[in-house]
Amino acid sequence: MKKLATVGLIAVLLFAVVMAGCTSSGGGGTGTSSSTSSATESYSLTIYTGGTSGVYYPLGSAYANILNQYSAKEAGIKINAKAVTSGASVSNAKAIGDGDAQAAIMQNDVAYYAYNGVVLDAFKGKPVKKLRGIAALYPETIQFVVRADSNIKTLQDLKGKKVAVGAAGSGTAVAAQQILEAAGVWNSIQKVYVKFSEAAQQLKLGQIDAAVIVSGAPTPAIEQIAVQTPVRVLPIGSDIYQELKGKGYVFYVTQTLPKSTYKGMTEDTPTLAVKSLLVVSADVPDNVVYAMTMLLFKHVETLRQVHAKAKYISFETALNGMSIPLHPGAIKYYEEKGKSIPNNLKP
Repeated sequence: MKKLATVGLIAVLLFAVVMAGCTSSGGGGTGTSSSTSSATESYSLTIYTGGTSGVYYPLGSAYANILNQYSAKEAGIKINAKAVTSGASVSNAKAIGDGDAQAAIMQNDVAYYAYNGVVLDAFKGKPVKKLRGIAALYPETIQFVVRADSNIKTLQDLKGKKVAVGAAGSGTAVAAQQILEAAGVWNSIQKVYVKFSEAAQQLKLGQIDAAVIVSGAPTPAIEQIAVQTPVRVLPIGSDIYQELKGKGYVFYVTQTLPKSTYKGMTEDTPTLAVKSLLVVSADVPDNVVYAMTMLLFKHVETLRQVHAKAKYISFETALNGMSIPLHPGAIKYYEEKGKSIPNNLKP
């Protein structure tokens, strides 16, 4: 009996030793073992961005590279990140809700609509409660673009004109409607529902009179056509901004586009913007999001080398325009760095 007890004890000890060499991670992560004395936890992360002609994809791809390169040695967890193209904000919010993406870039107004299940048909009665914020990134300028030789000078001049207002069901289309309703012309324009890359080409060919673009400016698709077909951006005055605020549209911020933005502009132009957000699923572990937040700001200069819009990404403005609750992992990072978190941003 003593021999049997001894054998049993040895078996238990061996099992314990084997198990001690294993690690695991929650959510979508995969545990990995290491040949060194301590194993490094790993987590797989899919980041939804946007089309290749916009800003989301190059920034998202560069951010994924930062996570892949620095997460293990600087944050103690190996984040295996992959940035993919997508239909941008609305598609990205749905992907977070469906579990197809763990992180994404999207407009702050769309994030609000998705989290609260309002306004957009894609989310009415179907809120995406998994959405959590990491940081506000840069302003996405609302640009009502016309050809430089057009006689359209104001939003009111769009009456009766053919206007590309964004893809059907998109955040751009909603912004266009809200602004043109405030200007009193929404019901009097001929609406064309297309993506902004198509709208840019239609504007160049004279098939439409104006195109509504919501993207970081300068927007590559507009820059490209402006080389041969100079353009202007219509001004959006403070009266429109105040009316939008009065209607409860709290996402809009004022912005002035310098005349050097596009070939064809002859003066600085006041307009509005929403903010792009880096968001994440509530299912992503706190330590992963803490690492994502820390690495975003630690290596922001790398992002600034990829796209000019990254110059707006900063720790100081990270909560400006945040329209959904923050992830606890992000909150931990901000509080450690001395930033106060408003109650409405706590989950």
